Amino acid sequence: MPKSVEYYLSKGFDSKMAEYFASGRKKILSVQPKHDFSLLLSFDNGEKRIFDMKPFLKKDTVFEQFSNFDDFKRVYIDSDHCVCWDKNPQIDSETNWNNKVDLSPDVCYVESLPVTGQ
Repeated sequence: MPKSVEYYLSKGFDSKMAEYFASGRKKILSVQPKHDFSLLLSFDNGEKRIFDMKPFLKKDTVFEQFSNFDDFKRVYIDSDHCVCWDKNPQIDSETNWNNKVDLSPDVCYVESLPVTGQ
């Protein structure tokens, strides 16, 4: 049985996350990198949303490497429906987890904007 917004607020969630979890978690089905360093995400509820990666692509962060578009465009969706990049594309991130940089589908949904005119 789904829990209410009030339930999640009582557990310390902010209002955006409480509303998201109360409405049901979403899975990312596909990702498309855009030249403006945003991601076009397709979710299992039929929505397409834009996630702006520019605020994450800062120096001295795990995402710094992906400020190069050739690296950025190697984005993929893993078996947990997370948005991922492999730091070294020659290393299998399924066996070497330290090679993977990822974003949860929950954060991607809540912090993205719906594509208008779907």
